[in-house]
Amino acid sequence: MTLKIEKKADSQQTEIRLIGQIECDVLGTLKEELQDSNSATILDLEEVTLVDVDAIRFLRDCEIEGMSIRNCSQYIRNWIQLERGRVTRDDDLLSQ
Repeated sequence: MTLKIEKKADSQQTEIRLIGQIECDVLGTLKEELQDSNSATILDLEEVTLVDVDAIRFLRDCEIEGMSIRNCSQYIRNWIQLERGRVTRDDDLLSQ
C-alpha cells in the first residue's frame, strides 16, 4: 500500500488526512499538497500504518513550522520527540 492523501479546506484551515504508509518516495507529493495550503494546516495521521525515518523528520519539521499533527500513534509521537531532541543536541554541538 502506498499513501493516500485526502484534503479538506475552508477559509480558516486545511486538514490533510494521510492513509497508509509515509515513506521518502511520497514526501515530494506531500510537500506539494502542503504548499497549496493558504490557511492553518492540520495533518491527521489516524490511518497511517508505517513511517520511515525521512517521514518522521518531515513530520518533526512540520510541527516546528507550526502545523498541527492530530491522531498520531504513540510510536510515531515518540519517534518525532526523539528526532526533535537530536536536532537540539546537534545544534548545541555546532554552536560550540
